[in-house]
Amino acid sequence: MPRPRQALLSRQRIVEAAAALIDAEGLEAFSTRRLAAELGVRGPSLYNHFATKDEILDAVADSITSQVDVSFFGKVDWREALRRWGLSYRAALAAHPNIVPYLARGPGRRPAALAMADAVYGGLVDAGWPPARATHIGALMRYFVAGSALGSFARGFVEDPSLYAEQYPHLTQAHRLPEHQQQVDEGAFALGLDALVDGLSRTYERQVGPVPPLPPAGDTY
Repeated sequence: MPRPRQALLSRQRIVEAAAALIDAEGLEAFSTRRLAAELGVRGPSLYNHFATKDEILDAVADSITSQVDVSFFGKVDWREALRRWGLSYRAALAAHPNIVPYLARGPGRRPAALAMADAVYGGLVDAGWPPARATHIGALMRYFVAGSALGSFARGFVEDPSLYAEQYPHLTQAHRLPEHQQQVDEGAFALGLDALVDGLSRTYERQVGPVPPLPPAGDTY
């Protein structure tokens, strides 16, 4: 029997191609027709593996969420677990910013997203947080991480020093921000994450009880 001239479709191949397409062209440009063309197949072939476009997007979103490490919860202090989770969470989303608006809708029925929510919520409750507050913390972290992954603060400034020179005397170095995009964005996230965890530590002391001291966090970036 002759070997097929093109590789057979699989769920994994479809998800990988869809993720690459969304990364390159954006969520709004994504369609099953465009995906089928990219894979070199007819559109109906995709429906042997996924019933709808949203099922494909769910699978892409879940494949990205599965890259987030939540193994820290229950193994280290909840503050350190939150910090490590936040860094891993942002790294996964920042690598695929175009899918973030879809991810921000919530976990739905996606297994990896539900497993992440379960690990975080369970870890916080086991650490003594009241269930309602554990829910609030999970939501707060999602807002913070998703927002940071959606765009770049540094890219919002044009590389034209004349724009700032006369009218904005405190922004005379703003034109240099784009060339330091990674340091600015990652440094801002690390600072915000530390401030968030420190603030939650004080809330924990008021509502639950004392927390043991932690060694100073190193400069992550």
